[in-house]
Amino acid sequence: MSLVKPPEGLRTLSDPVEGATRIVLVRHGQGFVNVEGRIGGQIGCSGLTDEGRSQVSALATRLESTGELRDATNLLASILPRAVQTAEILAPALGMTSEDILQECGLCELHPGEADNLIWEDYVERYGAPDWDADPSVPIAPGGESWVSFVDRVGSSLDDIVARYPGGRVVIATHAGFIESSLLRFLVGSPEGSAHRRLRLQTKHASMTEWEHSDIGWRLLRYNDATVVEERSSS
Repeated sequence: MSLVKPPEGLRTLSDPVEGATRIVLVRHGQGFVNVEGRIGGQIGCSGLTDEGRSQVSALATRLESTGELRDATNLLASILPRAVQTAEILAPALGMTSEDILQECGLCELHPGEADNLIWEDYVERYGAPDWDADPSVPIAPGGESWVSFVDRVGSSLDDIVARYPGGRVVIATHAGFIESSLLRFLVGSPEGSAHRRLRLQTKHASMTEWEHSDIGWRLLRYNDATVVEERSSS
């Protein structure tokens, strides 16, 4: 007996759209900044811990076994070492090498400005404790982004990637805040410039979040798909 599906306009589960662009966001493995409680911009980030490398390696082994990203066309990463190292570990499982990785600042975690490399205790002593639930437009520190500007930057970066790689399967090594911001922009639908509310998600290290983009817009295919369970969730 053949399966008769409801009309597309009534369905909650839709088939993949032919020719759509698919973007897989991979949160980096555990970084030294996560265990040190350090603000990890370009100065503060010193890459992955041994545990972090193990987490990403487990994901790479899974991808090699399942072939679920065998059709990846591009591999991107933020310029922060913990994301770059994540992409380097994943590259062979995608049929790529480290030379294929394109690093982009727009894919970074929230830019910390003068707070970069501070331990959180020292940050609070120097800048206080901004409350983004009360006012998300306040920058984290001089020269840094606010939550509003960060979410807007993430949305613009992903729109740009879709325009550059139409119909591609793009894998991006990035950060928890970047992933949450993508959900705010494209799932919640928080418009540019608005007071984006934080979701306070527990995005796991070395987890995958996948988006599909087509003429009908953005569709979330999966979130927080992880090979390993990691309790730490700091970005």
